[in-house]
Amino acid sequence: MSINNRQAYFNYQIEDKYVAGIALLGTEVKSIREGKLSFNDAFCMFDDGELWVRGLFIASYSHGTVNNHIEVHDRKLLLNKRELKKLQLKLKDKGYTVIPLKVFFNEKRFVKVEIGLARGKKLHDKRETIKNRDVAKDLKRFLG
Repeated sequence: MSINNRQAYFNYQIEDKYVAGIALLGTEVKSIREGKLSFNDAFCMFDDGELWVRGLFIASYSHGTVNNHIEVHDRKLLLNKRELKKLQLKLKDKGYTVIPLKVFFNEKRFVKVEIGLARGKKLHDKRETIKNRDVAKDLKRFLG
């Protein structure tokens, strides 16, 4: 099961992708298994050399008690030092940002986050994306 950030591909041009672990609480994992996750306004930032995801909404677990988690708080992303330094160098260039693209479970059933080094699209690029999507849809309808 994976949950994709479809708006990220529309608003940003993804240049590089990384797979990172994420530090979660038990009820957060159970809530993600139920598919209750939203990427609205989620982005990644560096703080003291560590990468954090901010604005990622994970709904409260339905069977959670007083031990339930806070829905929106900063969560630490787990990457190795080489990848972190590479991302930090790229972020110093103008126009780059790091955004979460997908949350999924790997084969060991750990929660992973695919993050992308992205550059924001201009309005004419977004129009081009819409045009290409419509052409592909028409072509598929015509051929199939």
